[in-house]
Amino acid sequence: MRVCYLLGYPVGHSMSAVMHNAAFEELGLKYRYDLRGVSPAKLGAFMTGEMRDTTVRGANVTIPHKLAVMEYLDEVDREALAIGAVNTIVNEDGRLKGYNTDGRGAIRALEEAHGELEGVRAVIVGAGGAAKAIGYHLSAKAGRITILNRTLCRAEELAAHLSSMPECNASVEPSSLRRSELEEALEEADILINTTPVGMTPDVEGTPVDGSLIRPGTLVFDTVYNPLRTRLLQEAEEAGARTLPGLRMLVYQGAAAFRLWTGVEPPVELMYDAVIEVLGGEQG
Repeated sequence: MRVCYLLGYPVGHSMSAVMHNAAFEELGLKYRYDLRGVSPAKLGAFMTGEMRDTTVRGANVTIPHKLAVMEYLDEVDREALAIGAVNTIVNEDGRLKGYNTDGRGAIRALEEAHGELEGVRAVIVGAGGAAKAIGYHLSAKAGRITILNRTLCRAEELAAHLSSMPECNASVEPSSLRRSELEEALEEADILINTTPVGMTPDVEGTPVDGSLIRPGTLVFDTVYNPLRTRLLQEAEEAGARTLPGLRMLVYQGAAAFRLWTGVEPPVELMYDAVIEVLGGEQG
């Protein structure tokens, strides 16, 4: 039996084990997926110890470890290195390699919901690991990206990083997450993307963007998937916007990690349905 982990702190809200274990069982693979809450203070010991055990095949990495985990890896994939964050680890006989599947998962979900992304005007709220991954892929297609973050210097750092990438075709601008700046950025935005954990279970009353600022027709993508319909998405719908919950991104990035661990094509829709059943939502 090989084991795969979710490394984060906390991890109790996660549905990753639900979808991966459903896929392992469906395909008859001798794998299991466990949630491992590892505090930042204990991350180094875990990565240099248990994570290198040969019974461990790999891990997903979530908040707050996507950047910190990189220093404990033997190798980092070129794309993950360019993004500057890792969300998937593969253990090859005790040697750890890091990847990033977040961005590809998000772009696939966005293209399904919006269509072609060439030339779009996007607003990204947040400047952490998910924002880096999505921004890296989106900047190759978009016309303009505005990054808003409570700490302006982090938005500036991410904007400069994305702009320096040879793949970047977009104009990338940083801004602070004040109402006036947010309102200005959203006036002409085609897509709004929340990459922060604001609104995630159990703090479901939180929202990173006042719904009154959202224009009709905008596609609002919340990377939070638990709850399925966050306050941000509810208010966006009331404003006449289109919405994209984070569950598709979760499943698509998870499917990519599944391929890396097993070499097998996963049952994507079964993974999606398994999470929907647990969260009590409707399939869409």
